[in-house]
Amino acid sequence: MAVRRKSSKTKTDSTREFFDALKLMEEERGIPKEFIAEKISDAIVVAARKDYGGNDIVSCVIDTEKEIFSVTARKTVVDEVMDPYTEISKEDAVKIDPNALQNGFVDIKLDPKKFGRVVAQNSKNNFRQGVREAERGQVLAEFQSHNRELVTAVVQRIDPKTGNAILTIGHNEATLPKLEQVPDEVLTEGEHIKVYVVDVKETERGAKIMLSRTHPGLVKRLFETEVPEIFDGTIEIKAVSRQAGSRTKIAVWSANSEIDAVGACIGPRGARVNKIVEELAGEKIDIVRYSDDPKEFVSEALSPAKVVSVEIESEDPKVCKASVPEAQLSLAIGNKGQNVRLAAKLTGWKIDIHPESGFFGE
Repeated sequence: MAVRRKSSKTKTDSTREFFDALKLMEEERGIPKEFIAEKISDAIVVAARKDYGGNDIVSCVIDTEKEIFSVTARKTVVDEVMDPYTEISKEDAVKIDPNALQNGFVDIKLDPKKFGRVVAQNSKNNFRQGVREAERGQVLAEFQSHNRELVTAVVQRIDPKTGNAILTIGHNEATLPKLEQVPDEVLTEGEHIKVYVVDVKETERGAKIMLSRTHPGLVKRLFETEVPEIFDGTIEIKAVSRQAGSRTKIAVWSANSEIDAVGACIGPRGARVNKIVEELAGEKIDIVRYSDDPKEFVSEALSPAKVVSVEIESEDPKVCKASVPEAQLSLAIGNKGQNVRLAAKLTGWKIDIHPESGFFGE
């Protein structure tokens, strides 16, 4: 009796260790334990088949919920055994299962550990490939769920040659190219940063993730995070134009005339917009009021300059002239044309800036 109890306990402990290992792999590598169990089951069946002349009579059940792990070989009960791989005599069958004669077959339990080494040797590559496929599938699924969204990443390392940043997002690694990093921004190992998932594509080599810190979508998602009225749809972001690391213009609008869309985005004493500016390492942000009237919209977009008037020159292509006081001319144009360029991108109109005195003639 004592020997039997010890054997049972050892078997239970072994099974428990197996399922604990599956759970650990799921937690550490993000691969569902059901998938791993399926790959192990397939590997055992392939390995065990060789012991039965290549006949497909072995089945392996790994139930991760009930923690059941069993391997059996099903043989047909016959009067005279012609094929010992697939057949068993009546006498031997009833010793294993009293109902064997009635069923016409018998399931012989096999020790899963018997195939451990064979599985490792003969099925290792297939198993590893399956795990890699699962990991790629997990990466693709995780990033697709965040496509066009903001995610928090941890900087693991910076490639000294390319300047690319290797990031960890959840269980997965991704690359933030140097060109998608904010100019003059210095990333450090261990730092938590926000990145925008521009696109996710499935390729032959797995998921291709395009991340950015310069994309206008990053600013849009940051405003959605900091301004509840944008998140719930009370205020709508109509357009964003950005020169990453320097300046962003964002146009906002609300169907509710009683809501100050610009003021809500700025927040009390600038609290809301300041959090975003801090996340963007001091990048200037102009929040302007959107209008369906192109004249009003262009005037707003040229902020902080004061615009006297806007004249539409052409609807197709969209070209207009903006008149500003002479003292505001350099402010309207901006450093190296930045302000007018961002305003044009925000509104979709080509904007010619003229001093007030010379707006209507040479």
